[in-house]
Amino acid sequence: QVQLVESGGGLVQPGGSLRLSCSASGDILRINHMEWHRQAPGKEREFIAHIGRAGNTYYADSAKGRFTISRDNAENTVYLQMNSLKAVDTAVYYCRANLRTFRGPDDDYWGQGTQVAVSS
Repeated sequence: QVQLVESGGGLVQPGGSLRLSCSASGDILRINHMEWHRQAPGKEREFIAHIGRAGNTYYADSAKGRFTISRDNAENTVYLQMNSLKAVDTAVYYCRANLRTFRGPDDDYWGQGTQVAVSS
């Protein structure tokens, strides 16, 4: 069994910052890439940021210059530092990990999401 648990969401004023975390646990052999996605009310889930095992990153245009993704391979954890938050960033944020377990091939796993609300 693999579990991804996000944390760090909450209510923040416009211009503020939040740091999201997502920790993976279970019978994990190796985590390949990790990503953050988000889903705003009434909208489809969208990609935000990607980080490879070696630390290579890329971002959606909406995140460039404001969000930073990082990871701790030893802790199987991915982070999303979000600065200069705007009301349009309000969404449920999900982490996604492509990983290999001791039992099977590489596959994608999702966390349950953490709510981020940006409002004054």
